[in-house]
Amino acid sequence: MSTPLLYESHSHTPLCKHAHGEPAEYAAAALERGLKGIIFTCHCPLPDGISHAVRMAPEEYDRYIELIAETREKFAGRVDVRLGLESDYYPGVEPWLEKLHARAPLHHVLGSVHPQVPDYRARFFRGDWFAYQQLYFDHLAASAETGLYDTLAHPDLIKNEAPPEWNFARILPFIERALDRIAKTGVAMELNTSGANKAIKEINPSPTILGLMRARGIPVVLGADAHRPGRVADGYASALRILQTAGYTEISFFLDRRRQTVPIAAALTSLK
Repeated sequence: MSTPLLYESHSHTPLCKHAHGEPAEYAAAALERGLKGIIFTCHCPLPDGISHAVRMAPEEYDRYIELIAETREKFAGRVDVRLGLESDYYPGVEPWLEKLHARAPLHHVLGSVHPQVPDYRARFFRGDWFAYQQLYFDHLAASAETGLYDTLAHPDLIKNEAPPEWNFARILPFIERALDRIAKTGVAMELNTSGANKAIKEINPSPTILGLMRARGIPVVLGADAHRPGRVADGYASALRILQTAGYTEISFFLDRRRQTVPIAAALTSLK
């Protein structure tokens, strides 16, 4: 019998208003799929009602902490349940996040730039998709430079906003510039398997970007971005093989905000 090694490092709760299923159902799915644990990273509350329709309200944050603690206790000895957070980045939000992250011990903080969110788009989109794509990668690199995050989530999410406007060769120099900045920070980047369900049906980031990340020594954390229990660890085996093709030999995850590594070959045999 194989030893559980991997964590689901990106999963949500109903508090974000667009995920379904209780945390205990997600933890049960992690157990069923041969994972060692699951880190809940629900969408953080933001100030001034920003993006309120797709995240917990500020007054619900304490309940979120309690909910994960209750699930951790329920699954003690079976699945390691941890508290994390997916925290949006945009310039100016840093003081809010610094205080939020300090309110409870977090195990994994995902940094996200969400170009599809109406509040973000209203603030930064000026009708030029190529300029918007450039700004997205600039903000992604800036998020790493804040020191607030362990991992950058779904790092080429912008490609799904206007697929006909996504010209990889054209945007590539801006991606490379962002990756150079990110590599200097030591922050990890996520391989998010939910990309297979989006407009451009490929992982986030694309295999080509993974190769660019590998060349710069950027660590990778695996996450399914589960918004329902059935998505926990979805696509992990194929994602690990894609990482191997890109030249990676290890996969990372965070506990106590410290990066842990597992050999990909061992990780593949651990999955059910």
